[in-house]
Amino acid sequence: MNRALRLSSALVLTSALILAPKPAFAVNKDMIQLQTQVQQLQDAVARLQQSNDERMGVLKDLVQQSADSVNRMGLSVDTLQKQLAAREGADGTKIDQVSGQIQSLNDSLDELKARMVRLEKIMQDVQSQQQSMNAPQPIGGGPAAAPASAPPAAIDAPAPDATRTPAPVVRALPPSAPTSDAPPVEDLYKAALGDYMSAKYALATSEFGDLIKAYPDNTLSGNAWYYLGEMEYRAGRYAVAAKNYDHVIEQFPDNNKVPAAHLHKSSALMQLKQNDAGIREMRTLIQRFPNSPEAMQARSRLNGMGVPIRPRA
Repeated sequence: MNRALRLSSALVLTSALILAPKPAFAVNKDMIQLQTQVQQLQDAVARLQQSNDERMGVLKDLVQQSADSVNRMGLSVDTLQKQLAAREGADGTKIDQVSGQIQSLNDSLDELKARMVRLEKIMQDVQSQQQSMNAPQPIGGGPAAAPASAPPAAIDAPAPDATRTPAPVVRALPPSAPTSDAPPVEDLYKAALGDYMSAKYALATSEFGDLIKAYPDNTLSGNAWYYLGEMEYRAGRYAVAAKNYDHVIEQFPDNNKVPAAHLHKSSALMQLKQNDAGIREMRTLIQRFPNSPEAMQARSRLNGMGVPIRPRA
């Protein structure tokens, strides 16, 4: 009887030990570790947020400074145009070279403005992503969160956004005399360039083609061929792009787009794995326009490739 009581007592004691709750100090230790990890994560997120805010502030300042510079350039171009118009009205002289330079400045301004718009769009996308990350997440059976917005596109193209619908292939157009009922060449060019800057590539392609057909020998047709090459390049049709750049180089040797046409043709040839031809194109650019910004880029590319500026004898 006593033995049975002792066994019963031992079983009760063992059960009590097995079923006893975990010591409070162990639970507290786990909770403290978890809280520490959460705090570390919160600190890391706060530092990342602060860093992003600082960078965004710097980027906004740069955008504003660039916008101010573009506006000042626009005023300068307007002044030049007025001075040129006054001089032409006074002596009836057409200064083609100065007119071409002013047109080139206008094109550059339009490209800068288009890049500014894309840069502002990128900043808006980044801010939207940050807001999505900072928004409280649903817990448990709540509805699924909406996917974050797509990452912003890179700013590397010398022309508007390349993610839009590719431009149709543009073949060489036969020369023709100016159409009698065609709009003024300046109006055609302005409309085509505006659609190009707005990334309406199919429409711009058609408009540039109409300009070339109506005014095949006008210097603005050289610009049109250049922008057709740009659109073909961005669509990945490098062979067609190179041919369009050739039209600028060969038919309009005095056009202000010739240096850029040389440089971008070399890029198209490189994309086609025609490296030797691309190198020759850059060397030609450097020889013809040694002081141009495009020649500086060509020198930098050749140096980066470990290729001498001048061919070895």
